[in-house]
Amino acid sequence: MDKQQLQKLRDLPIEGVAERLGLRVKHHKSLCPFHADSHPSLSFRVKTNTYRCFVCGATGGTIDLVMRYLHMEFKDACRWLADQHNVIIDEWQPVQKDDTPKPFDASRYEPYFEHPWLNEAARKFLFYERLIDPRVVWWCRLTSWTDRKGVPWLQIPYYNKEGQLVGVQNRNLVKGALPRFRFPPGSECGIYNLPVLNLLKPGEPLFITEGASDCWSMLSAGHKAIAIPSATLLTKKDVEQLSIIHSQLSTSFHMYPDQDEPGERLFLQLQQVLPNLQHHQLPKGCKDFSEFFTLRIKD
Repeated sequence: MDKQQLQKLRDLPIEGVAERLGLRVKHHKSLCPFHADSHPSLSFRVKTNTYRCFVCGATGGTIDLVMRYLHMEFKDACRWLADQHNVIIDEWQPVQKDDTPKPFDASRYEPYFEHPWLNEAARKFLFYERLIDPRVVWWCRLTSWTDRKGVPWLQIPYYNKEGQLVGVQNRNLVKGALPRFRFPPGSECGIYNLPVLNLLKPGEPLFITEGASDCWSMLSAGHKAIAIPSATLLTKKDVEQLSIIHSQLSTSFHMYPDQDEPGERLFLQLQQVLPNLQHHQLPKGCKDFSEFFTLRIKD
């Protein structure tokens, strides 16, 4: 993990990290989890992206907060932050002399997606837990593998609009296991499912989800969809592509934000880039679209 990747973790909004940990932030304050607190004494400074408790003296940044709250070592806290916010970091290794970023080697991974294969854990996750349509799994070219320790992984390819492989996301299929995600060096995992833009018809809506799994659920529900896990991951080219299809095809953008503060914050951030993005409210009790989709199918 290089300095730039580490800085990305430190730059994550401190209040958003606190909320991901389960703290309730209101007016830049919350109850301090590090001592018996009945009145909010943990204060968050947005300008410096830090926290401080004026009672017990706890202080620090995003990584410090995760380390102290979850009782994790530095390396594990960085992994947790990266997994929760979909930040791509390299596997932790000793400092090497040559720290030049390696480009993504598409030719190495393309064969895996030419003949996708799903192991038992992947089939259970996709078809029985998430109730994803097999046609969606085929369209997204999802495949799977098992590492030397016997851990099953779902392998998710990222393609650009032209259908070229630009990145790979590996998702751990063991619940609660870390790391949750792994990315080969150089992977560009920004907007997911960009090839679907080529299938849009004039006036047809495009749904935006927070992650790939919500995108599969949206596709299974019969909608054209892409996933944008973070507004900060959008490149100038991404914004231009979406603006062009809006102007040429009168495409409208729609989103069911996750039912939490980070989900609503992502919607507001994306709305600044896509002014015509429309908000749809999930039913009470559904944390995200995937849960809403599975409940609707079961009913």
